[in-house]
Amino acid sequence: MKLFILMAAILFSNAVWAAESDYAAAKKAAEARYAEDRKLCADESTSSIRMQCLRDAKDEYNKALAKARPERSTASAVCSGCGRVISVDVVEKKGEGGPLGLIAGGVAGALLGHQVGGGTGKDIATLAGAAGGAYAGHEIEQRVKSAKTWRVAVRFENGDEKTFDFDKDPGFSVGSQVRESNGSIVAR
Repeated sequence: MKLFILMAAILFSNAVWAAESDYAAAKKAAEARYAEDRKLCADESTSSIRMQCLRDAKDEYNKALAKARPERSTASAVCSGCGRVISVDVVEKKGEGGPLGLIAGGVAGALLGHQVGGGTGKDIATLAGAAGGAYAGHEIEQRVKSAKTWRVAVRFENGDEKTFDFDKDPGFSVGSQVRESNGSIVAR
């Protein structure tokens, strides 16, 4: 029995070694191809074409590496909803402006506009002040009601990318390992 286990271990280690050496050879070939592609991209006529060429070359390199990776055993199967955080951005989300800001701003603008000029000019200044005040009041109300949103971008093991928004700091940083759960992400 011990001999059988020893033989099985040797066969398994040989298979792993063969897979790793195949991957190393494929990786070396992919790197050589990527270097050649980058040289070709340098000859492109415009910077935008060069940048697109470089992005395409990088995509091809990544695809070649993914294809060359040895298959994982069922014991370490790919987590279907698992990935890594690729960016965390804090964005200012504009609030909803309601009628209160419009009305308050319009009244304040009309009062200030009424202070200017005389006769028809006073009427025009009052209308202009009301319109400008209403706009300003609406903008101020939106800014007062604005909120911070944490936008977390994740690249999943299957290559998909998604973004998730949080009202509070979720505590993730670039490189954090996460998995998708109920339409959001959690640390794994």
